[in-house]
Amino acid sequence: MTMGKHEIERALIELRLSGMAATLDTRVLQAQASEQPFLETFCMLLQDELDRRRSRLTERRFKQCGLDERLTLADFDWHFNPKVPRQACFELHTLKFITEGINGLLIGKPGTGKSHIAKAVAYQATLQGYDVRYVEADSVFAHYCLASPIEQEKLLKGMLEPALLVLDDLFLARRISDGAAELLQTVVHRRYKLRRSIVVTSNRIVEDWGKYLGDNTMSTTILDRLMHRSALLAFEGKSYRLKEAASRIASASAA
Repeated sequence: MTMGKHEIERALIELRLSGMAATLDTRVLQAQASEQPFLETFCMLLQDELDRRRSRLTERRFKQCGLDERLTLADFDWHFNPKVPRQACFELHTLKFITEGINGLLIGKPGTGKSHIAKAVAYQATLQGYDVRYVEADSVFAHYCLASPIEQEKLLKGMLEPALLVLDDLFLARRISDGAAELLQTVVHRRYKLRRSIVVTSNRIVEDWGKYLGDNTMSTTILDRLMHRSALLAFEGKSYRLKEAASRIASASAA
């Protein structure tokens, strides 16, 4: 039985080959115009399907990871703060640390670009096929402490399963609750045993973490596992946010 183009399109959709269906007309015209061999045309249609599926999968990973923006290292102003550890940031961006089960600790002054780098690394990981979970640390801890046991189990599972977990702005509010501290210890301990990477950003130097946890022993336990296999990136310099605020004020005054 010979199928017409309409029947072929319906069959492709029924087989869930929407990438091939979407480009069928273009590929047929291309083949006719260049007298292209059948296998070459078929290969191009298959590639169209693969590209469509990869694109959808990447988009699904991005929506599930918790990021609210698609930042890259190309967006970063390296000249504003020459003291930012550029080479170490690009090394983190290669994602080798994920395959090796290494953590990344981005510690330093507010506004120096820690969150931008962490988000860029997380976004790159989604593009490369990794399951990623990005959370603002204080927000997820507060949510956890108010949640039901079932919801707590779901939140914990969401922080344990991904290949990469990003805890942004840890200790932003300084002291965290006992429940939050226990959650942090559980996440760090279990991901350490699973050799799954964590990227942490914080304005607080690690020597002070015991004060914010309210328990020096717990702080030692957490840092022991976080830093055993880790890259520590120190961020110094001026605040990008203050720079942008000053620019807005100057623009408003000029207007």
